[in-house]
Amino acid sequence: MSNIIQNFIKISDDLSFISPAPTIIAVSKTFPLSHIQPLIQHGHRVFGENKVQEAKQKWSEIKNTIKDLELHLIGGLQSNKAKEAVKLFDYIHSVDSLKLVKELAKAEETLLLKRKYFIQVNIGNEKQKNGVSEENLSSLIESCNSYKLKVVGFMCIPPFNSDAVPFFLELKKLNKQFGLPMMSMGMSSDFLEAAKLGSTHVRIGSKIFGSRASQ
Repeated sequence: MSNIIQNFIKISDDLSFISPAPTIIAVSKTFPLSHIQPLIQHGHRVFGENKVQEAKQKWSEIKNTIKDLELHLIGGLQSNKAKEAVKLFDYIHSVDSLKLVKELAKAEETLLLKRKYFIQVNIGNEKQKNGVSEENLSSLIESCNSYKLKVVGFMCIPPFNSDAVPFFLELKKLNKQFGLPMMSMGMSSDFLEAAKLGSTHVRIGSKIFGSRASQ
């Protein structure tokens, strides 16, 4: 059994004590398909990528073959890549501006596709990070509704080297306030804490696939 499968099984076991256990998004960014293949063969079907172009080259063909494969865009999305993103990804976790909302809605209409979206919240108010501020969250949700985007929840990336729990609790409060069913929070270093606080999707890369390949 490969290390990747052993890693995945251990993470699944760790999460099995939480009910309901969150969906594991295996973050495969920068890794070639050959490195990811053992997990696909094991039967896992939910994968996350950061960049549209990389994902397109890696997943387009196999996604046509494996129909239940589910792709999540977890990195920032430029509005000029919206159409390609809607074409390839089932979920997009990084909605954070009206401009992007308009382009995603236009892409859905052109491609006759409906996708599911998380709004990325800049939970730590960090200037260098993507995400909408909490004060602008309500108006962005209204825009998503008016453009008929299906918002399923919020996503956050807590500040690096900080205790993630207070930020997870804040996102949970916002999710409840807006009555959304899903939360995308928790990565390799803090997925258990996120899961215990109700995260429905944890984004785990290095803890499954090993050290990240250089970009």
